[in-house]
Amino acid sequence: MTEIKGQKVFLGVSGPVTGRTNTKTTDREAKDASALDDSTYELFSTESDVSLPYAKIDAWAKFPDFQQRYSAAVQKQIALDRLMIGFHGLKAAPQTNLTEFPMLQDVNKGWLQIAREQIPEQVLKEGKVAGKVTLGEGGDYANLDALVHDTKQMVDERVRDGGDLIAIIGSDLLAADKAKLYAKQGDLPTEKERIEDAQVIATYGGLPSFSVPFFPVNIVVVTSFDNLSIYFQDSSWRKQTVDNPKRSRVEDYNSRNEGYVIEQLEKFAMTENVELVKA
Repeated sequence: MTEIKGQKVFLGVSGPVTGRTNTKTTDREAKDASALDDSTYELFSTESDVSLPYAKIDAWAKFPDFQQRYSAAVQKQIALDRLMIGFHGLKAAPQTNLTEFPMLQDVNKGWLQIAREQIPEQVLKEGKVAGKVTLGEGGDYANLDALVHDTKQMVDERVRDGGDLIAIIGSDLLAADKAKLYAKQGDLPTEKERIEDAQVIATYGGLPSFSVPFFPVNIVVVTSFDNLSIYFQDSSWRKQTVDNPKRSRVEDYNSRNEGYVIEQLEKFAMTENVELVKA
């Protein structure tokens, strides 16, 4: 991106474009094939600053590829931080506080918070019991398949069956479902191996399902991977390495302006506050 604020750049097709016009009485009208909403994005200054003490540099100097290893480790952590913000970010505070917000909730507004604010009708927060959606025998949903299926129904019907939807499922929900499989089939060596290799069920509610790093443990999201974007300003990436003898370390400063975007809001649905029913 070149601007701090602006229109989203989604260029896909958001619904049917085929029809027929009686040109004897009516002009043909080209349909807008862009996203159904005209929401905007906003980028915020984001810092990823790290340091390396002289003592560690000296200890690792024997590795000829030390610089590459270090750089790869830093880049991996920055990537994981961006995912964490995407799933936990609530706001962009002027001054962040890692102690108070250990999941980086105050660095930026992530995808889940954007959905809560912009499409609350596509976010299920509670069922029969206020403040929670219950999963299990006697709950709002008997099993995870039913929960994912119902979440999918909140996706706009014009994009619901495009073939690219997936389910992102919290680890606690997946673990509970896997525990049921262990209870039923875990005594058979071949079945136990399949369960541990996560090959038994690749889909829930008819959708390919995934567990991703730092995704909240009690949430289900239905969307497509390419619907979740991180925008950054091209000219804002800055990197500077400083040798700081006063602190006996080398400091690496990285900054950019970035923000989180759901490209097609109508292609996103979420069920949160899922609580497992105790047997």
